[in-house]
Amino acid sequence: MEANFFDRVYQIVKQIPPGKVTSYGAIAKALGAARSARMVGWAMNAAHNLEDVPAHRVVNRKGLLTGKHHFDGTNLMQQLLESEGITVVDNQIVDFEKHFWQPDISEL
Repeated sequence: MEANFFDRVYQIVKQIPPGKVTSYGAIAKALGAARSARMVGWAMNAAHNLEDVPAHRVVNRKGLLTGKHHFDGTNLMQQLLESEGITVVDNQIVDFEKHFWQPDISEL
């Protein structure tokens, strides 16, 4: 039996190494073109109580912290990223390409 979509998203997010980030769209692409980045966003919104899912490492395609309002506290997402060595200025990751992690579904 195939895991549901949200579970498959979480499996990928759990693989993102500390100090790296990926995008909603990259996760959607890894799961198949029929899935949308918006659905990944819904999955991440539902993950805020899952301590083993590093949701702070998922940003939009430009490196913006678009999901930050789903974290407790005004800057928690940014603080978590900065604690892993990622610089954030004006809600955007500095050197986004350097920190970007490409999901590989074959590793699941």
